Formats: sequence, structure tokens, C-alpha cells
Amino acid sequence: MRIHLSGDLGAGKTTLARGLLRALGHPGAVRSPTYNLVEIYVFSGYILYHFDFYRFKDPSEFDDAGFADYFNADTVCLVEWPEMAAGALPGADLDVTLSLLAGDARSARLEALSDRGEQCLNALRRKVTATRSP
Repeated sequence: MRIHLSGDLGAGKTTLARGLLRALGHPGAVRSPTYNLVEIYVFSGYILYHFDFYRFKDPSEFDDAGFADYFNADTVCLVEWPEMAAGALPGADLDVTLSLLAGDARSARLEALSDRGEQCLNALRRKVTATRSP
């Protein structure tokens, strides 16, 4: 599963990543990968890689770092600032665009770009519907 997180600086990409990791059951600290470029989280059955490409100067840095090997059928790759690796980065299954609104408010636009992304969105819709039901 490949999830791309886009949005302006401060829109909440890392906060969303932290929330996702906690929801998946990660008990420890969730660090921003801004300086390390990737943080690794091991779950039973899969590995989640949390990338942040904000500091990339050129998309070729993705290949130079050997990150292509991380994107396979057995991993979840959560990518902040995917546009900084445009052309080198594998396409997303799910694209999340976060926007700043008035005050502390944020909006999120989720778009499925594959069957796997559509399955993820459908599962999220079912969960939201179940939560709203009396």
C-alpha cells in the first residue's frame, strides 16, 4: 500500500501519520522522518515505512538513496512531500491532500488511485458510517 500525503507546511501531514500509526497499534514514539528521510515501524505481518522527502533537492535522490526497494507488496509506504520525488516515486494507491483552513481547522481530500486504494477508502467509509450510527 502506497499512501501519499500532500499539503502545505503545517497542514498536518506528520500529525496524520502519527494518528495512523497509533491507530494501527504502534505503542512507542512516532518521530518525524524529516531529517532521517525514513522511519521504520514493524507490525506483525508487514512493515510500515514513513518517508519525508521535504529536503530533497532533486527527484533523483530517491533512487540514489535506494528507496525503490522499500516499495513492494509486503510493505506500507506513507510518503510526505511525494512531489519532491516526482517521476522517481512509485504511484500512490491513496492520495491524501491536506489543507489549512481558518484558525486551527484542516480539510482532507482522499482519492483512491488503485483497487487497493479503493478498498482502503471503502473500509474507512464503513468505519465512519458505523461510528455515526446510533
